[in-house]
Amino acid sequence: MQRALTIFAALVFAFASGAAFASGNVAAGKQKSAACAACHGPDGNATADGQYPRLAGQYADYIAQALHEYKNGQRGNAIMVGMAAPLSEEDIDNLAAYYASLPGKLSDLHGKVQGGD
Repeated sequence: MQRALTIFAALVFAFASGAAFASGNVAAGKQKSAACAACHGPDGNATADGQYPRLAGQYADYIAQALHEYKNGQRGNAIMVGMAAPLSEEDIDNLAAYYASLPGKLSDLHGKVQGGD
């Protein structure tokens, strides 16, 4: 019984900790996303030409990581480096929360790759 309570407490702590990292404000992220719409589309599903990534439905932590990497120069895309440079930590969290909250059109390669197992 004691072991079950310990595991339960650890799970509660883990979920509570994860929620703290994904604490962006969706409404503020939507407002901040106006500049992103030119390339990533007004709904986060990118423009028709397929040149830009779809952000809608993407994991918030992935979006935040990507924005941090553009901001600190780990990712090298001149447009995104310029867009990410002025973002605060709060802006990044808000944008990540906003795009993660949107219904996305993301897909994987299941059924599209030939060969293999």
